[in-house]
Amino acid sequence: MPDPTDADGLTVGQVSARLGVTVRALHHWDEIGLARPSLRTAAGYRLYTAGDLERLHRIVVYRELGLGLDRIGALLDDSAADVPGALRAQRTQVTERIDRLRQLSTGLDRMIDAHERGLLLTVEQQAAIFGPQWNPDWPAQARRRYGDTTQWQQYAERAASRSPEEWQAIADAVADLDHALRDAMDEGITPGSPEANHLVERHRELFASYFPLTRQMQVCLGRMFEADPGFAAHYDGIRAGLAGWFRRIIDASARTHGIDPDAATWQ
Repeated sequence: MPDPTDADGLTVGQVSARLGVTVRALHHWDEIGLARPSLRTAAGYRLYTAGDLERLHRIVVYRELGLGLDRIGALLDDSAADVPGALRAQRTQVTERIDRLRQLSTGLDRMIDAHERGLLLTVEQQAAIFGPQWNPDWPAQARRRYGDTTQWQQYAERAASRSPEEWQAIADAVADLDHALRDAMDEGITPGSPEANHLVERHRELFASYFPLTRQMQVCLGRMFEADPGFAAHYDGIRAGLAGWFRRIIDASARTHGIDPDAATWQ
């Protein structure tokens, strides 16, 4: 049975529906000489023959494989073109793209887990890194308390790409700072002194491992370190009175930057 396309041709709209490409794309391919219809109606409308459709099918396939229009035109118009070679090269690129997408998918999975769990470490890893006093329920508690905040989102984004070794480095840096605070208090370092201000700045920079910390936010943390039983027990367990002394050096440092600690807010 003869193909009616050969006799009558298909309009742009019919070809668009048959091939799943837009009318705009067909017009563009016509304008650049990639796929020109062989026929026109008396009114000048485009009509595509069976041969035109065959070329269009190949264009669509090559486009889905990721080839550019210039490359497609060269393959279709040059009888000596190395089509298998071009397709092999494109397959290599597609394989590389798939690998990148798999890596992206893995990263997204970790990002989702980090937003939901906070810490992507096993209970055993947490104990090894943070010590025997660490409570593995703390990340879940923090998620329930702070999960809708910007800071939790920033923390999760950092945690998603962090390895156990990187967490160990942060834990070691925190322990070093705790010891430096203890030693400074023992040495009689006074709030507002260059030595005390240096420790405050060191704390603020270290805390950026979790999320960016402004000076006003740091003042709020200092209050919590002294008032919260858990934090106070941590610092006072290192050195009696350390929680209050730490808050005082944070407040004094804030004053040197024009911040009234009594009026500081989480911003």
